[in-house]
Amino acid sequence: MYFKGIPRFSPELFRYVVNTDPMKTKQLNKGLEQLTDEGVAQLFTKKSDGRKILGTVGALQFEVIQHRLKSEYNASCNFDDVSLHKACWISSPDKKKLQLFIDDKLQHIANDKDGNPVFLAESAWALQMAQEKNPGIEFHFISE
Repeated sequence: MYFKGIPRFSPELFRYVVNTDPMKTKQLNKGLEQLTDEGVAQLFTKKSDGRKILGTVGALQFEVIQHRLKSEYNASCNFDDVSLHKACWISSPDKKKLQLFIDDKLQHIANDKDGNPVFLAESAWALQMAQEKNPGIEFHFISE
């Protein structure tokens, strides 16, 4: 039997992860990886600067993550606001076209925890424009 796994839906809320104790970076990264494996949140890493962004469906999840990182991993972080409307996984049968899109939109591209490219749309309009101007790129709101 073959199972695809649990689908991941595009989060509703986004925050930058700010490490408040650089001496505990390893613990923080391990905690974020394990918590996102559980499905508590989704982790995206911006390609342009390597900043980590957590995406959740509810505001309370950020507090839960903060508490669990502290109590289970002895790591602490804060969250900074990031203005994002939607995270969309992107693909294309034309790998060259996909790479051109990624290069062109680098400030708005991240990788999910599995290394898949994700377009971070700042607004509904920005998403619509990206879709209209890039017919060879597929935008997915669920990742399997």
